[in-house]
Amino acid sequence: MTSELFSPLTLRSGQVLKNRIAKAAMEENMAGDGQLPDRDLLSLYRRWAAGGTGLLITGNVMVHAEALTGPAGVVLDAHAPLEPFAEWAKAGKSGGGAIWMQINHPGRQVASDMPGVVWGPTDIGVSLGKHSSRFGRPTAMTAQQIADTVTRYAVTARRAEEAGFDGVEIHAAHGYLLSQFLSPLVNKRTDRWGGSLENRARMLLDIVRAVRATVSSSFAVAVKLNSADFQRGGFGADDARQVIEMLAPLGVDLVELSGGSYESPAMTGRPADDRTQAREAYFLDLAEDLVTTSPLPLMLTGGITRRATAERVLDSGVSVVGMGTALAVTPDLPERWRQGREADRAMRPVTWSDKALASAASMAQVRHQMRRLARGGTTRPGTHPAIALLSEHRKQRRALRGYRAWLSKSRPTA
Repeated sequence: MTSELFSPLTLRSGQVLKNRIAKAAMEENMAGDGQLPDRDLLSLYRRWAAGGTGLLITGNVMVHAEALTGPAGVVLDAHAPLEPFAEWAKAGKSGGGAIWMQINHPGRQVASDMPGVVWGPTDIGVSLGKHSSRFGRPTAMTAQQIADTVTRYAVTARRAEEAGFDGVEIHAAHGYLLSQFLSPLVNKRTDRWGGSLENRARMLLDIVRAVRATVSSSFAVAVKLNSADFQRGGFGADDARQVIEMLAPLGVDLVELSGGSYESPAMTGRPADDRTQAREAYFLDLAEDLVTTSPLPLMLTGGITRRATAERVLDSGVSVVGMGTALAVTPDLPERWRQGREADRAMRPVTWSDKALASAASMAQVRHQMRRLARGGTTRPGTHPAIALLSEHRKQRRALRGYRAWLSKSRPTA
């Protein structure tokens, strides 16, 4: 069977994706010693590469060694050895598709027990009710810290290209640092980085310019952007439309649309908007509006598990279909679709009323599947979310001890 799903896509950079199916970024939290990709991560990406996707986007790679989304996060900065990343790129391209590195800074979304820094546009912390204490209290970034962070993104992008990656995706969604700057609820600055949307987007635009200036013209540069934050008074669809227009002249190849943050975890299928929660493609209604005016190709991620849904997404004008959980459960799903088959299993839903815990459990379930794939095993999507969450907690405690030791002994402070 053939369809637009399996047609190539040529990007502005001249890079050609072999089909319209992408593995969207999922936070693996599987770094080995020294916060580097190791054999498990390479094995996982070989599994995905063999599954038929046109594009693999890595889980977020940290640009700042002192600011990680989790203690087993991968770090690529000016000091990291390149050989493990070259092996990662090779593994990701082993099936004939492209691999992009998602690059990120967590900003204020850093656990309170993590060493290092907790930064944000202002000192407004993550608000999760009784779970708020799980996150550190941020300090407002200085102008110098903002400039240094822009440089870090550019350094990571340049080194990703040197390692053999085909592109980078700058993460400006899900409540991480750049999303925080975009949000009028979090960014209350009164200087050139706050106030108007143009000011709130300044850091993202400066990073895109810096990255594009330091990589080759054939290297893809993408941005992951919230279609909406799903918070009253927050970053919304009209803001997304304007930011996409701002990105268009800067050499961006693709904008991936998602939504939500830790405070409103729409990206895990539990958005505040019940209408959206019931949909299989969580953000398609917003994407359908944005695609009519977007000067850039769009990729849509969130809840897509069936070929018919993927076809509907492309029919809306979206250029690339992104999948995360579906590929963590069935890594060869694109090849199955090509053969006219569907997945024979699905992730056990998390129906807990506590949205913060449900989101954490959902992510733990996904990581449980990824670790099984990395070890060469089959997935077990029926694993109880409480068991997955407990197992994840134990792994993260061990990883935290390793990260603390590494940071205190091996890394220059910034």
